[in-house]
Amino acid sequence: MNLNLDSVKSNTAVIIIARLLQFQQDVAPAHRARETVNLLRQETPDFIPPDLWPPNSPDLNPVDYKIWGIMQDGVYGRKITNVDELKQRISDEWDNIDQQLIDSAIKQWHKHLAACVSA
Repeated sequence: MNLNLDSVKSNTAVIIIARLLQFQQDVAPAHRARETVNLLRQETPDFIPPDLWPPNSPDLNPVDYKIWGIMQDGVYGRKITNVDELKQRISDEWDNIDQQLIDSAIKQWHKHLAACVSA
């Protein structure tokens, strides 16, 4: 068996990070895949599986209702010629998002969650 040490280190780092964060799923097919759900159940505390998350609720996801729209403007503002360019633009746009915008989205998210619980 040929063991790739870089891959092992990378996967270990992902598992450590996953244990520190809470993941939120949407209804994308890859996110609902049995293997993905099983891995997240095993490796992430407080994982909310897709069957318990309200479908079609972008108001409960700060990335959907605030950040992705801003990223889309930057990513798709000019013609993309290949997949590598698309990946680079997404990465660049994410790196350029102001932390205050993210903080604002999270504050709005808390209000959205409270409204849903009250409803």
